[in-house]
Amino acid sequence: MPDLAPPLAEKRDRLLAELHSYGSCAVAFSGGLDSTVLAKAAQLALGDQAVAVTGVSPSLAGGELAEAEQLARLIGIRLEKIETNELSIPAYQANQPDRCYHCKIELFSQVEQLAARLQVAVVADGSNLDDRGDYRPGLQAARERKVRSPLAECGLTKAEIRQLAEFWGLPCWNKPAAPCLSSRIAYGERVTPERLALVGEAERFLREQGFQPLRVRYHKGDLARIEVSVEQLPRLFDADVRRQVIERLKSLGFKYVSLDLEGFRSGSLNAVLRSE
Repeated sequence: MPDLAPPLAEKRDRLLAELHSYGSCAVAFSGGLDSTVLAKAAQLALGDQAVAVTGVSPSLAGGELAEAEQLARLIGIRLEKIETNELSIPAYQANQPDRCYHCKIELFSQVEQLAARLQVAVVADGSNLDDRGDYRPGLQAARERKVRSPLAECGLTKAEIRQLAEFWGLPCWNKPAAPCLSSRIAYGERVTPERLALVGEAERFLREQGFQPLRVRYHKGDLARIEVSVEQLPRLFDADVRRQVIERLKSLGFKYVSLDLEGFRSGSLNAVLRSE
């Protein structure tokens, strides 16, 4: 395979050199695009001195853990699984716009403890350069816990990370974003295991019907707001499909089932936040 274009090849080499300078590294590994590329780079740069760490909790979307395990095997990096307890944190349960901050503090604290036991020098996450222009309270948690973000530090954008993933033969190179299930619950509505299971099962059903990308958002009053791609909206207007979706989501516990005519867009719940 031909090498990457010179600007991206230079960033790749800088990333590998940066990771090598750590001596050892624990990667906060979700199995998403960014953390998978970082885990691959860490394995290339550090070999057995790199470890991937995946947090497991009810907020992890169904199938994501198995996919992370499969990707770690493909990369050849050691995988450690830890249980995180963000649902026991009142500020996380309250589900204000800073929810992700409390989740990341819990995750990074747990990863740090594991890294100390394994005598690993640096904890790193998969934040990229584009994240710094978005509303990402988790970035504050990373700064406070002194977690490194080598993808961002080396100037890698989301598009460039996709190119790296494809270059390295990683099957997630075109994977849609898959944030935690709590991101489906409207701000101000409490995050509970029951609500996480509700949206998780609803999304699993819709994926089985061929809808991807998608989100099922939980709103006050047990209302489901379904987001699918604009191209797939007509399928949900089909009488049989609409009936099946309504019946299934109501059987799970939703009282109302609605369709967002704007279609799928990542982070749509942030539309209610005021610009600062």
